[in-house]
Amino acid sequence: MTLEQAILDAVRALPANKQQELLDHAQQLRDEATQPRKPRQSGRGLWADLNIDLSAEAIDEARRESWKNFPRDDF
Repeated sequence: MTLEQAILDAVRALPANKQQELLDHAQQLRDEATQPRKPRQSGRGLWADLNIDLSAEAIDEARRESWKNFPRDDF
């Protein structure tokens, strides 16, 4: 049995109102698949107007601060 035949058999076993619901969902999936996705905006672009400057040193310092009390004896 092909996938198409299995889907048809499953749809035929449903009541009419559920078939309509399934058709609506299938159309929504088709529309989502055919529409091009919007490119994501970079993180820098999101906070560009906030005048935040994150340097590698600042990130390293934040990591050291976050992990300084991590229990190393458990390893």
